[in-house]
Amino acid sequence: MTQTAKIISPIDGSVYAERPIATDAEVDAAVSAARAAQAEWRGVPIAGRKRFILAFLDALLAMNDDIVTELAWQMGRPIRYGGEKGGVEERTRAMAGLAEEALAPYVPPEKPGFRRYIAREPLGLVMVIAPWNYPYLTAVNTIVPALLAGNAVILKHATQTLLVGERFAEAFGKAGLPKGVFQNLVLSHAETEKLIGSGAIDHINFTGSVAGGRQIERAAAGTFATLGLELGGKDPAYVLADAKLDHAIENLVDGAFYNSGQCCCGIERVYVDAKVYDDFVAGFVDLTKKYVVGNPLDQATTLGPMARGSIADVVREQIAEAKRKGATPLVNMSVGNDRQGSPYLAPEVLTDVNHQMAVMREESFGPVVGIMKVRDDEEAVSLMNDSPYGLTASIWTTDMDRAAALGSRIETGTVYMNRCDYVDPHLVWTGVKETGRGVSLSKYGFEALTQPKSYHLRAVDSG
Repeated sequence: MTQTAKIISPIDGSVYAERPIATDAEVDAAVSAARAAQAEWRGVPIAGRKRFILAFLDALLAMNDDIVTELAWQMGRPIRYGGEKGGVEERTRAMAGLAEEALAPYVPPEKPGFRRYIAREPLGLVMVIAPWNYPYLTAVNTIVPALLAGNAVILKHATQTLLVGERFAEAFGKAGLPKGVFQNLVLSHAETEKLIGSGAIDHINFTGSVAGGRQIERAAAGTFATLGLELGGKDPAYVLADAKLDHAIENLVDGAFYNSGQCCCGIERVYVDAKVYDDFVAGFVDLTKKYVVGNPLDQATTLGPMARGSIADVVREQIAEAKRKGATPLVNMSVGNDRQGSPYLAPEVLTDVNHQMAVMREESFGPVVGIMKVRDDEEAVSLMNDSPYGLTASIWTTDMDRAAALGSRIETGTVYMNRCDYVDPHLVWTGVKETGRGVSLSKYGFEALTQPKSYHLRAVDSG
């Protein structure tokens, strides 16, 4: 009997789409086709690859109206936000613009009688294992630079957002990308591990949980494939006494609750200078109460359901545990579908929290945030670093030098000042500690997807 993968919609629990899982023969054929196609694709000049990528972008953007509705059904994001069109375009154009410079040979100081340079060659076959929370953006981060660098790509998308992989394949088809260079496969976890462990893949990029990252590492052991892993996060913010408070409140509320809190770099804990703590909390709670929780197909909805009820239940338990230990919930919003097992979950703000509570230490990945009062920079930095994760951290102040100095002491991959929950494609995207390893975006993302090759050419007199 054919195995299938099903998208269970968070809107109403129905089966939104169902697709057959690839057979072993289909996987083998895809790998063989990718290898053959990559041998020719690597010979296409970078300018030619860019033309295919920009044509792909045009084709994908033209589908956006349908994509927005599909995303609501697949993972619950409200249609009012328009999908991921802006971010996909920004990142794709940025990577296309960086490609020639990032992939250009490095030439060391001249040495008489020699020609010396380091070229960057494609790794070969890149596998992208993409998550459901930002299903287009996270995939674009690797797919686009991998192809620009001359690699072939196999995409295995999360079951929750299977249709995203099909949209990528459709857009590449409309762009005329040579057959086999990009392929979308529907795989089970077991098949994914088998393919990784086969030695047929040269680089694996995975975005997901820490446990999932460890499974990827185990599956790849001994293959010598390179890895890019973006895993858990518990991103903090520090609001200083001199911060522009209304700006900080507006942006941190959005950073905590956009996409129902299901953001890799979303704000999950906030530390506020005691001098402005009361005003900050009052403003933060007031703005949070303005969210409208409901069906994401309704234009009035500003916070849709989480992707699955089981994920929402993790957040519910964190809130319950924090309350048992003395935390104070300040929103207490009533939502009709907010019950155990339901993906619909109202946003919550907790005070009187501490680092003995899971909500301040463990990844929530949902619409809850804890706010703590701090005395000074020392206490704030200590608490921000008291985490097994390190993806981003944001500092809210009018003093840029102070923000940079504080940022140098925070264990994180990205330091923001007066913004959060944003990925700049010209800056490297990386993390520390259990957030993962490797990099994407910027010129360094191209380095992760290529192999340096040295050329040491000596001239000899022909006479």
